[in-house]
Amino acid sequence: MTVGFSLAGQNFIALNGGPIYKFSEAVSFMVNCETQEEVDKLWSALLANGGKESQCGWLTDRFGLTWQIVPKLLNTLLTDKDPVKAQRVMQA
Repeated sequence: MTVGFSLAGQNFIALNGGPIYKFSEAVSFMVNCETQEEVDKLWSALLANGGKESQCGWLTDRFGLTWQIVPKLLNTLLTDKDPVKAQRVMQA
């Protein structure tokens, strides 16, 4: 009913909630990447063997788990003091 695992030194426990609790995109892992190379590497690896792309840095891996793979700089740009600049980033 449970499985323990580690990602990037962080320990997790996943629980099978049975038929009452459905697996959905309501739970996702967000990975802040330092470089475009890191974004591309993780993106490709998580899409391998049946993953599906979504939008805005989101994807679902072959097991149905949703991920957000984003550059670390994105949050800084989205919260820029210049609202016009921040909006341009959101639109991009």
